[in-house]
Amino acid sequence: MAATAKRMIALLSVGLASGCWSGGQGGRGTDVEIDGSSTVYPLSEAVAEEIRTAHPEIRVTVAKKGTGGGMERFSAGEIDICDASREMTKAEAELCAEAGVRFDRFPIAYDGIAVCVNPKNDWCDGLTVEQLKEIFRLDSPIQKWSDLNPDWPDEEIKLFGPGADSGTFDIFKEEVLGEDTKSRTGYTQSEEDMVLVNGVKADERALGYFGFSYYVENTDGLKVLGINAGDGGFIKPTNETISNNTYVPLSRPLYIYVNLDSFQDPKVANFVKFYLDNAAELANDVNHVPVGAEITADNQAKFKELSSDVAKPVGG
Repeated sequence: MAATAKRMIALLSVGLASGCWSGGQGGRGTDVEIDGSSTVYPLSEAVAEEIRTAHPEIRVTVAKKGTGGGMERFSAGEIDICDASREMTKAEAELCAEAGVRFDRFPIAYDGIAVCVNPKNDWCDGLTVEQLKEIFRLDSPIQKWSDLNPDWPDEEIKLFGPGADSGTFDIFKEEVLGEDTKSRTGYTQSEEDMVLVNGVKADERALGYFGFSYYVENTDGLKVLGINAGDGGFIKPTNETISNNTYVPLSRPLYIYVNLDSFQDPKVANFVKFYLDNAAELANDVNHVPVGAEITADNQAKFKELSSDVAKPVGG
């Protein structure tokens, strides 16, 4: 059995046994509540599992309403940590200020946005960024594969992509469509990545995009496309191309945003420390790309600085 499959079974067992499993328990019976990005979710979920051994007294719940949904709760002071696959927006920061929510952030891994088709698609191995923009922009004339290339099938492209609360959607819109171009509507959108994965798996005319880790977990049913940003070469997402930022423009850092009032609770602070100490190893387990030694050191220095400012001792 694959390591990730074993991890998921263990996670389910932990959740059933504890009675406070991921999915958002509204703060009931939990010391640390996390919500946000479905892309970051597997990593935060893995940390929540592992900390039960090191600190069984710390109870954690993890939900995945999307980065936007998580930020909405975070800016209202409802959760301790927001998983984010993009940076906080100016509007979200203003809401935090209005609500008196002080925060800091830590980059905890890298990810790429994988653009995938069904394995039965034997005509398309890559797309340019301009082609992606034409496919997904509002009022696009692109409806069929043959609209992209007359040699391709004269059949409708079945599109799948994240919903508007997703950080993946925000990054894709920013990097591919641009600020002045609206996204098309009328295709399958969901904050649940497996809905998108299964949609592409089930239809040989499909095209979808989602976090790289979801592609890696489903390589038997997906074909990942190379992306050409305009330099003449098609680059596919891999750990190497994501970490060295040659998979452009669809590589990105992943973050956790921490409520600094929550951080004064030693259990929350200990969880954050455990997260930062173990993020690199666990990122590999869930098919994210670990941050490098320099960022790890920066995170630990920031944690130490924040720890010196709270009333109770934290860390270990």
